[in-house]
Amino acid sequence: MSEPSAAPVLVLASASRSRLTMLRNAGLDPIQDASAVDEDRVKQSLKARGADTAQIAVKLAELKAQETAQRHPGAFVIGADQMLDCDGAWFDKPPDLARARGHLRSLRGRTHELVTAAVVVRDGAGVWQHVDRARLTMRDFSDAFIDDYLDRVGTAACRSVGAYQLEGLGAQLFSRIDGDFFTILGLPLLPLLDTLRDHGIVAE
Repeated sequence: MSEPSAAPVLVLASASRSRLTMLRNAGLDPIQDASAVDEDRVKQSLKARGADTAQIAVKLAELKAQETAQRHPGAFVIGADQMLDCDGAWFDKPPDLARARGHLRSLRGRTHELVTAAVVVRDGAGVWQHVDRARLTMRDFSDAFIDDYLDRVGTAACRSVGAYQLEGLGAQLFSRIDGDFFTILGLPLLPLLDTLRDHGIVAE
């Protein structure tokens, strides 16, 4: 009697703790293998050619997945990227707490858009891609609140493009949120799970 075939390997082409936690909490156990794509170079090149935030997020997610997929033949590889746009100004992950403080000062009292893209590739072929958007409005908090917030969350503030952790203390930064919670954390999880079901990685 032949043994049942093993489920396909799933790989996350990202160093993000939040994305890995989301997948694990959903019952998956992906290999985490971050890509070596030069995101800043790609972003600047595409921006110079007139690409918008969604186009850049999709392209970066695809490049990350394709680069990592070269090391994992036969695996389903997830790439993801996130762009933050506030009235035409784009924000990247802050490299340090001083820059995080600057991000929060710039975003407070204003509404920004978060664009999250995810793709799945297998052996160089695109399997799926998805873009989702969320709109978030920050309270007009004080400098003292920013200082206290950063003292409490520490370098975790540098893990997201907006310097916030919505799943934790960062919820206190906002007065209104319109959009999917998982999308804001960095992965459009529900449509991704549908795709993984279609390919036998998640049980029906």
